[in-house]
Amino acid sequence: MNHKERMLAGLPYKAWMDGLAEEQLANKKKIREYNLCPPEEKERIDEIMRSILGKAGSNLNILPPFHCDYGKNIEVGNNFMSNFNCTILDVGKVTIGDNVMFGPNVSIITAGHPIHPDSRNSGYEYGIPITIGDSVWIGANVVVNPGVTIGHNVVVGSGSVVTKDLPDNVIAVGNPCRVLRTITEEDRPYYYKDRKFDVEDY
Repeated sequence: MNHKERMLAGLPYKAWMDGLAEEQLANKKKIREYNLCPPEEKERIDEIMRSILGKAGSNLNILPPFHCDYGKNIEVGNNFMSNFNCTILDVGKVTIGDNVMFGPNVSIITAGHPIHPDSRNSGYEYGIPITIGDSVWIGANVVVNPGVTIGHNVVVGSGSVVTKDLPDNVIAVGNPCRVLRTITEEDRPYYYKDRKFDVEDY
């Protein structure tokens, strides 16, 4: 395998080999255009982002600035919303489901480097895929580390560092991120802590 194939297979690879540097440069140009596009040019904004991502569903809303390595290794479902300053290091595949929301400063990091300094200084790195399920809310300043799978209907509290998989239907918080509790029907009437909805259409 060449180094691009090794990267996509989750094997150690060198990021400047076999056309990878050229692909990153081409993507950086698109990212720059996206981040500097006038906000009133909504159709152009959508067009540029869809040319960056590998796959995107309907109702795509990513607020600039946004940064990623290749873009083509990112797939998002319907109704994806990311707040300001999202970073996705997509040397490994990133798969995001439907109805997912990111707070500001979320980092999705598939990339990593060997622990031992001699191995790390060799220039080899790796990318391990990340999967995020449907109806997930990831709070502000969250970091998701390589290889993590986040289940459906999960809420990740702000400032968390997700180092291990999270099951469906939980609230998880902390560094390292741990499950706080399960989300149940008793949560439905509340919009914030102990504050109940004062409307009927929720």
